[in-house]
Amino acid sequence: MTDVPMPFADPSRRAFLGGSLASLLLAHPGLARAASAALASDVAADWPQVADLIRRYVAEKKLPGVVATFGWGSAPPRSLLLGSQAFGDAAAVGLDSLYRIYSMTKPVTGLLTAMLITERKLSLDTRLADVFPAFAAMKVQDGGKAGAPLRPTDKPITVRHLLTHTSGFGYGGIGRDAVSLELTRRGVVPGAVSRQIIPGVTSPTPTPGPKEFLRRASEVPLMFDPGVQFRYSMSLDILGLMLQEMTGKPLSRLMQERIFVPLGMTSTGFRVREADAGRLTTNYGVLGNMPLPIDPGAKSVFLDAPAFEFGGAGLVSSPRDFDRFAQVLVNDGKLDGKKVIDPAAVRLAVSNLLPAGAATKGTGIESAGYGAGGRVGLGDDAGMFGWSGAAGTLFFVQRRIGLRAALFAQFMPPEIYPLQKEFLAAARLDVAPMLTKKAA
Repeated sequence: MTDVPMPFADPSRRAFLGGSLASLLLAHPGLARAASAALASDVAADWPQVADLIRRYVAEKKLPGVVATFGWGSAPPRSLLLGSQAFGDAAAVGLDSLYRIYSMTKPVTGLLTAMLITERKLSLDTRLADVFPAFAAMKVQDGGKAGAPLRPTDKPITVRHLLTHTSGFGYGGIGRDAVSLELTRRGVVPGAVSRQIIPGVTSPTPTPGPKEFLRRASEVPLMFDPGVQFRYSMSLDILGLMLQEMTGKPLSRLMQERIFVPLGMTSTGFRVREADAGRLTTNYGVLGNMPLPIDPGAKSVFLDAPAFEFGGAGLVSSPRDFDRFAQVLVNDGKLDGKKVIDPAAVRLAVSNLLPAGAATKGTGIESAGYGAGGRVGLGDDAGMFGWSGAAGTLFFVQRRIGLRAALFAQFMPPEIYPLQKEFLAAARLDVAPMLTKKAA
């Protein structure tokens, strides 16, 4: 299914949100049961390209079901819903179905960090080693190349570096470089895929608890000096542990108190309750165009307690919940007409936080910026912010025009189908005439 032990996509393999909606802004000053499910006609009329895309994936039996949500300003979300939560499942997908959002956890951890920064509980310059001293004397193995000599770095890893993947860390379970492979060998893999042992998919070494995870991570060299370049990594997972240590509260509690409860996100968390297992979709691994269940909803690994709460890839959420998160990003912290998040924190989270001079060439954010866990549009693409997940989910906001949109499906690896790219392209085509009408 994939050439790495854990099938989290490396965004350097695909340009995320880059260009697919930039031209839009330039123009603007059970299978049978699943197939029989109907798209809401009024929404499909406004979003015909997206509706056709969803119909095709379900009709061709590539996926059992797909959900897309859209919203303008503070208006309630509109949705396209087609299919079921699993092949052969009578339960239709809906706004309250549960999805493994994997790396869409990163912007949530990012917003939480931005909130704590605006409250002066930490800063972008706070050093990782001041919280976890084991990271005070890191070595570098340039480029993560096997056999490359080790050298010390005198540059401290900071919160800015962790937020923007410029820390120098590798990514166990994703990277094919020597550093990332060593992390994988040691079990420093911040993610869960299945209760099953699946060769080439699940990590051969179990992920340890947080203290041991940090100890092992500190013993593996960096790929480059902090601040030098963007490289997708386990940075947000380490940042989540850093927030826990600094506040004395578990990451789940911090998110619950600061984000989920204020936003009314009642279906989002790091573990699915047994009572909610019926809402959890099945995740599929695609092998030779054949989708095979690797994490059935009723027996999901997300029903188990994780080794720790992964700030970069651990959340399960619903389309309804995540739309509320996207709304506060579009509306400067407002939801349902009320301020629920400090506007300064939202603006910080969606701004370009890359260190000056950090290289991005050849990555998924080339010609763009990166904020608190998500890609930031620059120039004609200004106002864009978003990110994707390793099992087929994606969201973006375009603050300049007040638009938010998200896609929910469950399959791995995400590049096996071009659904995420096709969704962005279809949304661009559908939005263009809407903007023309608004401008008229």
